[in-house]
Amino acid sequence: MKVRVKLYATLVDLVPQSVRARMPEMRPARPFEHELPEGSTLADLVNQLALPPAEIKAIFVNGRAQPLDYVLRPGDEVGVFPPVGGG
Repeated sequence: MKVRVKLYATLVDLVPQSVRARMPEMRPARPFEHELPEGSTLADLVNQLALPPAEIKAIFVNGRAQPLDYVLRPGDEVGVFPPVGGG
């Protein structure tokens, strides 16, 4: 199944080059399509993209915050956000 993914802020830089090479359309806050097996969860997506879990603050699916065990459906739009600091 295909889902659309947006990685925000510095998350794109944390994806290993070997993974990014397979997805040249991957850019910060720009959607790209990603193929996953049916029944995949957000945790599966994070693992496939080789994102460090400690660098993820929130994941939204179709505009709603979801836990890592959320089961994705074809066409879902996923936004992955890092922790944000400020002062």
